Amino acid sequence: MTISASGSTVGAPYGKLALLASPTPKAQDAAQTLAASRDWVPLEEADAVIVLGGDGFMLQVLHQMLDLDRVVPAYGLNLGTVGFLMNKQKSSRSLEERLSRARPVAISPLRMDAVTNAGETQSYYAINEVSLLRETRQTAKLEVTVNGKVRIPELSCDGVLVATPAGSTAYNLSANGPILPLGGNILALTPISPFRPRRWRGAILPDTAHIVVRALESVKRPVLVVADQQEIRDVSEVHIRAWRDHQLTLLFDRGRSLDERIFDEQFLA
Repeated sequence: MTISASGSTVGAPYGKLALLASPTPKAQDAAQTLAASRDWVPLEEADAVIVLGGDGFMLQVLHQMLDLDRVVPAYGLNLGTVGFLMNKQKSSRSLEERLSRARPVAISPLRMDAVTNAGETQSYYAINEVSLLRETRQTAKLEVTVNGKVRIPELSCDGVLVATPAGSTAYNLSANGPILPLGGNILALTPISPFRPRRWRGAILPDTAHIVVRALESVKRPVLVVADQQEIRDVSEVHIRAWRDHQLTLLFDRGRSLDERIFDEQFLA
């Protein structure tokens, strides 16, 4: 691993650092190299966290912080596949120098409250997207309400999703949804394989919007909901809104920040 950590905190904006690595051999090897380079603290005591792995592991760490109610800036080093939320592993600069130069990007997760056919309510948070999907071969029929007004009485489709700007280049983009700029305080509401109405290709909404998706004929046409990696089956109604009270912060090397990557995605052939 060519990135180094000198152990010195001179000029570093974060005094106490936690180190978390995915269980993959590559990430574990990198963690062993960094572990001896300085004193590390548990996440609960850290001013920032260094995350070794890919986008999936970064999402796990961000969710862990939300669960602990201990949210600190996260600086990721890509030891996974895509690494959209991560920084390059190799650099001629020390870890402290990279941290001191890093640009913070604030991200508001989504709060999802799902009501099942049994009448139970479960709540989860999503950093990328909340997706409603049909459970069987039968098409889902969904009613879409925004800010208390029914906007689509019946959407026949494979599903629908709500994506944040950070997640707009993930599943949302694969479903032909728009790429959203960071800092725009907007969300993407995107249908998945819509059948009727045929012309509806989704909407861009302010992140103050309260979105409710109700499953019509939810017993005959069962629907599940996924908030990032958490799945709930047999849902009848889902409420989605931005959770601004718990903003997350990602740290990026200058010149390759998340918003620059989002720009790049829009001009790829």
